[in-house]
Amino acid sequence: MKHLSTTLIVIITGIFLAIVPVANAQELSGAHAIAMYGTPKYAADFTHFDYTNPDAPKGGEFSQAAIGTFDTLNPYTLKGMGAAGLGFTYETLLGKSDDEVFTEYGKIAETIDVPADRSSITFHLNPKAHWHDGQPITADDVVWTFNTLLEKGHPFYRAYYAAVQSVDKLDENSVKFTFKTANNRELPLIMGQMPVLPKHYWEGKDFTATTLDVPLGSGPYKVKSFDAGRSITYERVADYWGADLPVNKGKYNFDTIRIDYYRDADIALQALFAGEYDYRFENIAKNWALSYDTKAVRDGIMAKQEIEHGNPTGMQAFVINTRRPYLADKRVRKALAYAFDFEWSNKQFAFSTYKRTHSYFSNSDMASSGVPEGKELDILNEYKDQLPTELFTQAYIVPETDGSGNNRDNLRKAVELLQAAGYTMQDGAMVDITGNPLKIEFLEQSPAFEKWILPFIANLKKIGVEATLRMVDSSQYQNRIDGFDFDITVAVFGQSLSPGNEQADYWSSEKADVNGSRNLMGIKNPVVDSLIDGVIHASDYETLVATTRALDRVLLWGEYVIPQWHINTYRLAYWNKFSQPDISPEYDLSPETLWWTDKSKAAEVQSYKTER
Repeated sequence: MKHLSTTLIVIITGIFLAIVPVANAQELSGAHAIAMYGTPKYAADFTHFDYTNPDAPKGGEFSQAAIGTFDTLNPYTLKGMGAAGLGFTYETLLGKSDDEVFTEYGKIAETIDVPADRSSITFHLNPKAHWHDGQPITADDVVWTFNTLLEKGHPFYRAYYAAVQSVDKLDENSVKFTFKTANNRELPLIMGQMPVLPKHYWEGKDFTATTLDVPLGSGPYKVKSFDAGRSITYERVADYWGADLPVNKGKYNFDTIRIDYYRDADIALQALFAGEYDYRFENIAKNWALSYDTKAVRDGIMAKQEIEHGNPTGMQAFVINTRRPYLADKRVRKALAYAFDFEWSNKQFAFSTYKRTHSYFSNSDMASSGVPEGKELDILNEYKDQLPTELFTQAYIVPETDGSGNNRDNLRKAVELLQAAGYTMQDGAMVDITGNPLKIEFLEQSPAFEKWILPFIANLKKIGVEATLRMVDSSQYQNRIDGFDFDITVAVFGQSLSPGNEQADYWSSEKADVNGSRNLMGIKNPVVDSLIDGVIHASDYETLVATTRALDRVLLWGEYVIPQWHINTYRLAYWNKFSQPDISPEYDLSPETLWWTDKSKAAEVQSYKTER
């Protein structure tokens, strides 16, 4: 799956056979890899990815922080908060490269067969693949995993795998997935991303329950120890069966990976400076600007590094729950957007370092801009009678201010929109036709957003909207989000360079009433549903781009969110005990898997910590 975790921006020796072209179609037979479009970058005889160091030494520890808590070691169900990093304990059928748009290479599956119309995919398992208890990974495990995730797993899987017609065991080491429709170019790769779970381990256990039993996996790491809700440590598997696979060469270099949990980002930052953990991905602009002026940074013993990337930044936004009757009117949602003064807040809280987000697919070719034209316009014209006239004649513009803090003009527009929606001002309160005041609650779990929300609330009160902020712990927050029990919250909708089937879980009518789905806004729009289908079944890259831009534009004009901001660099701070490959992958960072401990640097860091 694409973008499974926001905490960890987180493969088979054997004979790989080349892709066999049949006629002019892209049929794969005994193939070592599959690309969304075009052909894989790495040939069947490749030895390692360009961005890895195959000679990287093993050893040492990599530690980092997570915010919140965890109460289960099964991350595949709706119940509980899964511990960060559990993906390291499981392997998938295929694994992606991070310097291609969307291409996957063999992991548990040694080779694959795919017909030209992509109506199915057959995985031939590597006979060397085994679980940490020594038992082989078989076709029974693959079939059981798929059926279990579909029946008992997180609702996400039912959306992600909805287009699978059947899964069949062909023999002990071969499994075929047949799809309901042909020409879904992404679906074979989606099935390649499926984690495989051990059938024999789960027999007699309740898969849906939260559990702190250490799971049985097949990946490069296994759980070494944990303190429930506070810390978890993974240790490298000494006899990991996939260690010498080309997709793994140069990866998984640390003997242990430790993740410590903290209540909030400020406490976690102080713990970094105290030497409690090694590495921090900084996502708070004020911290980056002011908090790292420390002796350790000045001495070079702690590194502060920015790395540009080519990843889509997706949509981070204030999400508006349209299931609430008072938020179902688009004019009300647009009015709320006029009360958010991004320019002033960006200057006050982020030193003007953030860019305002104007697209659900920002920082990518998929983002719409200007007015629709060309193939995108042709697609939108099919739905012309169902879309706002302005969509065809105006560029979508997020409300802007001059950054002075005086956004009187925007607040006036907000009032006009509320009045058009039937509200009137009475005794300083905006009330509906029955006299009920318009009340909005912001639900949040991260204190980092409080300073952005409070000025927003102050502006809303100026136009008679009674707005409040409710901070809750991470468990309560997750329960309320899963049950859509909120007015407005902050959420991030990550995107890839090849959007596809995950869009259904984000925006489709079918998922609007499914607890735990990512359709937090409650979108039920037939045009959106049709465009999602067009994205999923795009026959070529040009069509994918045009259809995704059309989907983006319809979502924007729906006023389902109030866009926030993005940045297209990684901001990293870490105790300078690591070395990195010469080449950074364009589409991921993955220090946990690509970096390694430099013994001389580690000794210097330890000496520094001891002497201070």
